[in-house]
Amino acid sequence: MREGASSSRTADARLDEAEGLAAALDLEVRQGIVAPLRRPTPATLFGSGKVEEIGRLVETLEADVVVVDDHLSPVQQRNLEKAWKAKVIDRTGLILEIFARRARTREGRLQVELARLSYERSRLVRTWTHLERQRGGFGFMGGPGETQIESDRRILAEKIGRLKRELAEVRRTRDLQRAARKRVPHPTVALVGYTNAGKSTLFNRLTASEVLAEDLLFATLDPTLRMLKLPDGRPAILSDTVGFISDLPHELVEAFRATLEEVREADVILHVRDIASEESEAQAEDVRTVLDRLDVDLEDRQILEVWNKLDLVPEDARERLAGDARRHHPPAIVVSAATGEGVPELLEQIARLVDDEEPVEARLPPSDGAAIAWLYRHGRVLEREVEPDGATRVAVRLSSAALGQFERLFPNAQLRH
Repeated sequence: MREGASSSRTADARLDEAEGLAAALDLEVRQGIVAPLRRPTPATLFGSGKVEEIGRLVETLEADVVVVDDHLSPVQQRNLEKAWKAKVIDRTGLILEIFARRARTREGRLQVELARLSYERSRLVRTWTHLERQRGGFGFMGGPGETQIESDRRILAEKIGRLKRELAEVRRTRDLQRAARKRVPHPTVALVGYTNAGKSTLFNRLTASEVLAEDLLFATLDPTLRMLKLPDGRPAILSDTVGFISDLPHELVEAFRATLEEVREADVILHVRDIASEESEAQAEDVRTVLDRLDVDLEDRQILEVWNKLDLVPEDARERLAGDARRHHPPAIVVSAATGEGVPELLEQIARLVDDEEPVEARLPPSDGAAIAWLYRHGRVLEREVEPDGATRVAVRLSSAALGQFERLFPNAQLRH
């Protein structure tokens, strides 16, 4: 990688992350180096001396692939491949390839393919000699004199158009599913965080699920939703999302915008941080940047930071960490998703955050057990009292959606706000 690719973290940390990305593609990393760079060279990014030095290293190591942890222009990529006689992958191409391997749902595969084609379209440059051929012909083969590059661009544009139409249909289905969930009065909670921060492990801990959770960058790609039980027995919907990363390719942010609607629609966002990492604060800032690019209003949302991986923090540093969490605004919750430490406190805090509605009082006719049971399932009962005439008075917190549904289902209940 080149030094200075991201000013918020050290070059060594970026190099470690790049090697992790390569490992996620099952590439054997023979050697990683940090290449200081005063200013980029238009033709090759690196200066001629550094290009020759890396070329000798590639030859010595007999490397087939060179990963450059930065964005390469199509010309730079082509020139480096020619100089090093090896395949060259930049950061965007590397992340796209990982996503392509990990996508499991139809929507995920369509989104990755759309992002990949948008990236490939930018790779079509006239300096590529194999695209300089003239092609004659009729119909779909292109008109007389159409160059190969124009034909390839047209084919890519047609594929991109088809994918966008397919995605639009899939997204309509997702919107209908989301609308159906809104009619069920359960609060929604979304997990976000830097890749490998432990979101899926925490998701499994909170929901007793078995979502893939590995010490691997981008182990989770497709969004997963499960039911979460709050301490008072109320259900909530918990959503696990794709991990963010610094310099997340523009193509992927745009392609996954619809999937990440789960984050924008959530009542509470849990920002999971790997607090044992020296890069925790820089990673948190990267997450905030991506959320901003997704138009998630951080000032107007209930966002709770969850400082994860407490089990990896040395004992003598935990007291200071707890103090930092209390002073954080708003206060953070320190947990270990691996051991369960701090998880009960996290659940209590989630329950408090979804209790943003003023309590209402419901007076129910005698023996209306169904209405009482419904309130316990869908709200938070604060007080219950049986009056002399046998009616039951219940003070309860309900979301606005739940309140509306209760009024429709039990019209005989007397409500006082």
